[in-house]
Amino acid sequence: MPLLLSGRNFRRDLEASGCIAIQVPLEGGAETRLLRRLRAAGYRTQLASARGLGDPEIFLFQLHGIRPPHLGHQSVGRNGALGEVQQVMPQLGELFIGDAPVALWLLEGQVLSRSELSALIDLCKREPRLKVVVEMGGARSLKWQPMRELIGG
Repeated sequence: MPLLLSGRNFRRDLEASGCIAIQVPLEGGAETRLLRRLRAAGYRTQLASARGLGDPEIFLFQLHGIRPPHLGHQSVGRNGALGEVQQVMPQLGELFIGDAPVALWLLEGQVLSRSELSALIDLCKREPRLKVVVEMGGARSLKWQPMRELIGG
């Protein structure tokens, strides 16, 4: 249990690799403890789901458009079948104000493809203040490894 008391090893590994794949116990609690430790170390944090992420760079850093889900019978007039495109603010835009490092914690990362995971690694290389933690499933105990080792590249 000393791992969860300080979180130093986790933070050191995260800073060294930039993007980490983590497996957490299914009963929960470990991720919030580690997020609290990161916040105490000066990180600005964001917790998000990996489902529906799409292109990570666009979703996280640029203004982008989305279409709302189709809700059944609608007028086939103006944009009835597709819905209007809504502009959405980038997820991490506000967090990069100032000089503090930013940690993005992605839940349900097992749904991401290898190309999306490698795009996250590339984002961490291009933006040195960004650190990404991707939950890749459950385990009996808390385990992590650099994402590059997980995807084999």
